[in-house]
Amino acid sequence: MSQSRPLTRIDQAQLDNIVRRHEMFRNARMGGSRATLSFFDLSGLSLAGRDLAHADFVGSALRGANLAGARLDCAAMFACDLRQSNLENASLVKTDLRGACLRGAVLIGANLFESDLRDGTLAETDRGGNFKIVQVESQPTEASGADLSGANLTNARLSGAMALHTDFTDAVMRGCKLVRATMRGANFSGSNLEGADLSGADLRGACLRGAVLTGASMTMTETAGADMEDMLTDQPAGQSADQLGKPLDELARLHTLWIGSGGAQGSKTDLSGYDLRGCPSLARMCLTMVAAAGTTFYGMNLEAVQFQAANLEGSDFRTCKLAGADLRGANLKRAKLNNADLSGANLRPLMLDEKRAMRSDLEGAKLRYVNLSGACLRGVNFAGADLSFANLLGADMTKTDFRNAKLFGARVERSAVQTANLEGVAGLKL
Repeated sequence: MSQSRPLTRIDQAQLDNIVRRHEMFRNARMGGSRATLSFFDLSGLSLAGRDLAHADFVGSALRGANLAGARLDCAAMFACDLRQSNLENASLVKTDLRGACLRGAVLIGANLFESDLRDGTLAETDRGGNFKIVQVESQPTEASGADLSGANLTNARLSGAMALHTDFTDAVMRGCKLVRATMRGANFSGSNLEGADLSGADLRGACLRGAVLTGASMTMTETAGADMEDMLTDQPAGQSADQLGKPLDELARLHTLWIGSGGAQGSKTDLSGYDLRGCPSLARMCLTMVAAAGTTFYGMNLEAVQFQAANLEGSDFRTCKLAGADLRGANLKRAKLNNADLSGANLRPLMLDEKRAMRSDLEGAKLRYVNLSGACLRGVNFAGADLSFANLLGADMTKTDFRNAKLFGARVERSAVQTANLEGVAGLKL
C-alpha cells in the first residue's frame, strides 16, 4: 500500500526562526530546540551558511533552495527533493541522503565524507500499525545532471544510486561504494577513486580521463564507450622503476654527488617518463636540476626535497607531500598537483648571478585543492593554471602572475593580492 504525504509550506521568516532555535540547541543555549522539518516544503528558501547539523528533513522538498556553505552534518535528509538546489561548499559529513533526488543540484566543493546516498524507500505506519509506502518522486538516490566537481565523497555510499551525466570532475572519492550504481555518461575526469568499489556499476560512455583508480574493484563493471585515457591504475604509468638500472636512493646519492662536485663526480639522474610509485621516500633529497618530465610521483613523500631548476613538466604530483620543498626555478608546466601539500614551499626565482634569475613556471598546471599556505610564490608564473579551492593563506604573492588562472573557491588574503598580476583571473572572491 502506498500513499502521498502532503507537505507543510512555511515562509522564510518562519524558517529563520526554526533555524535560529536549532543553532541555540546546537550551542546548548536555553530556549533552543532541534529543527524538525520533516515533510516541509522549503523550496526556493535560503539556508545558506546556517548550522543545521543533526536536523530532520526527512521527505521534505528543498527544490531550488540555497544551502551554500550550510552545515548539514549527520542531518536526516532521507527521500528529500533537492533538485536544482545550491549545496556549493556545504558540509554533509555522514548525512543520510538515501532516496534523495539531487537532479541538477550544485555540490561543487561540498564535503560528503561518509555520507549515505544509497537507494531507499520511505515508509510509515498507519493507525492500525500497518506499514505503508510514502510516495516520493524518486526512490533510488538520483543525482542525474548534478555538479559534484571537486566534492569530497570519501567513503560515501552510492550503491544503487542513479547519476546519469553527473559531473564528478576532480572529486575525491577514495573508498567510495558505487556497487551497481548507474552512471552512464558521468564525468569523472581527474577524480580520485582510489580503493573505490565499482563492482557491477554501469559506466558506459563515462569520462574517466586522468582519473585515479588504484586499488579499485571493477568486477563486472560496464565501461563500453568510456574514455579511459591517461587513467592511473595499479598498472605502471610509463616505465617501471625496476628499469632504472639502480635503486632510486642510489641514483639520488649519485645525483647529489654530481651537483656537489660540479659534475666532476657522480652522475646526473634522468627520471623522465618513469612511474616511481612504491619507491622509497625522496624527502629531503638533493635533486637540483634533475630531469623528471612526465614522471609519476603520485602520493609520494617529497617533504623538503630540493628541486631547484628541475625539469618537472607534465609530472604527476597529486596528493604528494611537498611541504617545505625548494622549487626555485623549477619547470612545472602542466604538472598535476591536485590535493598536494606545498605548505611553506619556496617557489621564488632562483638567482643565477647578480643579474640573472630563473623563475618557477607553473603555466597550465592543475592545482585544485592544493595547499600553498605560507609558501613563497614571488614571481611565479601561474598563467592559465587551475587553482580552484586552493589554500593560499599566508602565501607571499609579490609579482605573482595569475593571468587567466582559475581561482574559484580559493582561500586568499586580500592584502596578499595587491601586488599580484590578476589579469583575466576567473572566480577570485576576496
